[in-house]
Amino acid sequence: MRGLRVVRHADPRAFLDRAEPWLLQREAENNLPLGVAASLVGARPASSPGPAAASAHSAASPSGVEPASPPPLYFATIESGSDVVGCAFRTPPYKLGLTHMPLDAIELLSRDVADVYEEIPAVLAPNPVARAFGDAWSKLRGVSARPGARQRIHILERVVLPARMAPGAMRPARPADIPLVAGWLESFVRESGLSDPGDPLEHAHRLCGRERGNRLLALWMNEEPVSMAGFPARTRHGVRIGYVYTPDEHRRRGYATTLVAQLSGHALDLGFSHCVLYTDLANPTSNKIYREVGYRPLQDVMDVDFE
Repeated sequence: MRGLRVVRHADPRAFLDRAEPWLLQREAENNLPLGVAASLVGARPASSPGPAAASAHSAASPSGVEPASPPPLYFATIESGSDVVGCAFRTPPYKLGLTHMPLDAIELLSRDVADVYEEIPAVLAPNPVARAFGDAWSKLRGVSARPGARQRIHILERVVLPARMAPGAMRPARPADIPLVAGWLESFVRESGLSDPGDPLEHAHRLCGRERGNRLLALWMNEEPVSMAGFPARTRHGVRIGYVYTPDEHRRRGYATTLVAQLSGHALDLGFSHCVLYTDLANPTSNKIYREVGYRPLQDVMDVDFE
């Protein structure tokens, strides 16, 4: 493909203004860049501290060493002529995310990312794109690249209720559930090996007792809380189901399956056209469970980790 170039955007709003029409052509597949950018619109970019922060940085630190500036956000489109053909995004300290794109653009993109970051922990992308970027980045930076987690994006447009519904009922998580949810979030991150959302207690405070912007964390109750799931992120027409977790003592009883089915149905009832979720390909049980309630495979993605 001729005339490929990387166009870096000043902030998430500028990125969405340019990229959103292209991303929406495959909205479910592109749920991460759409969701991440939309959640940041209206927030001050990390690379642009406000007046108070700027004043603090201008003063000498007690050690006499200037504090390091936080790494900037990265939002870019890969373009050919007047067309967008791919996107890249990163919110430090997390990994770089890439959409599908021409593999011819990878070397150009890796050089642009290197102009912004000395190092990145990993890249998440559709399999061929992740492998190609891993090769390009390892050569450019002289680091080793190894395959990381492999996931599958699934989409649901109609719920199929389980043949055997687990006993109990779904309810929203409440402020009183914060200590429980914080512990479950910590266990979820540890067991899944996925990105740490930060302090689990802080994160639980943000998730519990609110359904703002059509976001919700739900618990499955069978005399006591036995499972959780939520839709912490959304796109224009869809929600992403996440934080699916059941403590070990309550597993193998169908709680998570029933909760995901009920929560997905709730999202559709709110007017969304679809739900997406990510499964670990190393866990065939979860892939089978979600198929049974109406999810179908959409795309395989993988991490490439840099050391």
